[in-house]
Amino acid sequence: MAKIKAVVSVIGQDQKGVVARFATYLAEQGVNIEDIEQQVVHGQFIMDMLVDMADMSVTLDGLITGLLDLGQQIQMTVRVALHDQRRQKNVAILVSKEPHCLEQLLRDDSAGKLRGDIVCVLSNHPDLKPMADKAGIPFEHMPSTDKPAHMKWLLERLNHYNTDLAVLARYMQVITPDVLETYKHRIINIHPSLLPYFPGAKPYHQAWESGVRVTGCTAHLVTEQLDQGPIILQDVFHINVGKDSSDEVKLKGQQLEGRVLSDAVQMYLDEKLVVIDEKVVFRPGLSTFLDHDDKE
Repeated sequence: MAKIKAVVSVIGQDQKGVVARFATYLAEQGVNIEDIEQQVVHGQFIMDMLVDMADMSVTLDGLITGLLDLGQQIQMTVRVALHDQRRQKNVAILVSKEPHCLEQLLRDDSAGKLRGDIVCVLSNHPDLKPMADKAGIPFEHMPSTDKPAHMKWLLERLNHYNTDLAVLARYMQVITPDVLETYKHRIINIHPSLLPYFPGAKPYHQAWESGVRVTGCTAHLVTEQLDQGPIILQDVFHINVGKDSSDEVKLKGQQLEGRVLSDAVQMYLDEKLVVIDEKVVFRPGLSTFLDHDDKE
């Protein structure tokens, strides 16, 4: 009989007997656990199980209902992802005028590195429309001179495209609380410094003026606290103090930003991130389990 694969994910306050309870329940339903990853971070228990449901003795609805009920009993969140029902996530890219991050994301998407579909490019300027047009991706823009109207438009367009993840690829606008509430932990930004150092405007110039010898960029989830959201990835480059100009420092940073942002987006789409106590924690990711299974 052909295998029917799924990944069961469990997250919640660490407590005794979690693995045993779920393993026992699955065994009683005729479900075989083929692989398991677990960790405890800041008192939170995280577990992903690759299971085969080919011989289960209940309906799929019955199995999922039972897993959710078990999770409620011990106050844990349970999610079931079916192998054959994986849906590509819809990604919206938000830009202003600088092209380097959009260029990197489009290049990586063309190379098949993004486990998602870039469904639109949204902007407050028309400048990058030719780049989106060349990639065959819908481009829409609305001026941000009227900030409330622009943010209302942005939220409507994100909803229209059924967005799973919004990526701020040097989108030079502060996201308003109504958008953040709708897309909590689903907006990734690239900031041109090693946060928490040099937040705000002109961070490369700040680094150059301060005389630091190392700076970099940070991909993070966006929150209401400007440049203070959970950090996903950071990378660095060196400043040759006394020789590099401010413009040369900025150029070095821009060459790094796109790669860091794209790597963070890939990790999000591969479901390798979970937010615990407003910190990003890495996990194997559902895609890691399922990709390994595809190769067997």
